[in-house]
Amino acid sequence: LSSRTSAAEKEMGGAEKREKQYRAHQGFGDHHDVTGIHTYFYTDEAKCDQHMDTFLRCIDASSGSSEDGFSAVKLTALARPQFLVQFSEVLVKWQRFFHQMAAEQGQAGWAVLDTKLEVEKLQEALANLGIASKAESQLWFAGENLGTSGTMDLLDWHRLFDSRTKLSRPLLVPNRKTGQLEPLLSRFSKEEELQMKRVLQRMDVLAKRAVEKGVRLMVDAEQSYFQPAISRLTVEMQRRFNRSQPIIYNTYQCYLKEAYNNVTGDMELSRREGWHFGTKLVRGAYMEQERERAAQMGYEDPINPTYEKTNEMYYRCLDYVLEEIKRNRKASVMVASHNEDTVKFTLRRMMELGIHPSDKKVCFGQLLGMCDQITFPLGQAGFPVYKYVPYGPVNEVLPYLSRRAQENRGFMQRANRERDLLWKEVKRRLLTGNLFS
Repeated sequence: LSSRTSAAEKEMGGAEKREKQYRAHQGFGDHHDVTGIHTYFYTDEAKCDQHMDTFLRCIDASSGSSEDGFSAVKLTALARPQFLVQFSEVLVKWQRFFHQMAAEQGQAGWAVLDTKLEVEKLQEALANLGIASKAESQLWFAGENLGTSGTMDLLDWHRLFDSRTKLSRPLLVPNRKTGQLEPLLSRFSKEEELQMKRVLQRMDVLAKRAVEKGVRLMVDAEQSYFQPAISRLTVEMQRRFNRSQPIIYNTYQCYLKEAYNNVTGDMELSRREGWHFGTKLVRGAYMEQERERAAQMGYEDPINPTYEKTNEMYYRCLDYVLEEIKRNRKASVMVASHNEDTVKFTLRRMMELGIHPSDKKVCFGQLLGMCDQITFPLGQAGFPVYKYVPYGPVNEVLPYLSRRAQENRGFMQRANRERDLLWKEVKRRLLTGNLFS
């Protein structure tokens, strides 16, 4: 739990002011059921360096075993969780402030990419709130060439955040409950600033090795209170390393209510800046923990209410990426799913959109040892398909696999089907005299 509280908060207090979703919770330790959904415990910076060395060996192994390979990394293995949680809280607060301003301009509930603030009205609102005078805010926008069209969307808003946080004066946002202005950023100690620098350096080392070895790097999604920071750091890596081809892949969990907004926002950023958008789409891995934690701590459940809603979200996000592949070819997606209907949907849409397997813009992934009746026909038909290989001590890997089985609805029915297909193949080979061919 101490790794979830900054040195500044320990010195000055203030941890109790954080939003509920981003507070440490004794009952969970925020690494609840760790062997089932592996989130790394933070020990020290040396341990993070050891994890980085392990990831480097994995990149080398992937390069040596296949062409166009993938290697997966978890950012909670490379950083102190306190950074990821606090940075996530800041990003979420800043985005909510944008939507609060949009609601005041009559745009409540609009799609993310359709929401555009009128700059003059925004400047008046900032002045009325006491955040910045109109002259000051004009300097903000002019300094980054923002708002020149007379409007500002969420991506411009994030750019404004990037420029303002480099200045000494704290950036204030209104607390929706108290109505008071509060600093958006908590103070970091020098040691914490060094830790943030180190995690960025580790990501840089991994990305450069991946480029050198011709391996693509997939950054795994994690719990929702880490995820905004993880995604933001991953996008920074994509900006640097995805200029000519997709090396860095971000992961989107489609059981999250915000999944589509996250996919469309990052995709639009890649269009504007001209880099390749690489993504892995999954349904999600932390549902039980997320819901239990939200209920106990009293914040909104971030997960879609039903499995059917998650399916709708998955297809919506996938279709959006496939349409982008058809349009400008600067997007790639791994469909990471054991769901046969999802694979069939993808194949049908690829055919309709004219996306050929040899384009290698769409690939598929299943866990090693699961759903081979999906994997092998895809490979035989010429589609890029990968088996995701979990590794580690048996007592940690087996709970991970059992969790995957539990989360994949209808898994036992599919396991029975796999067994029946295997017996059918054995009988066929016996009858034709080709048992070992």
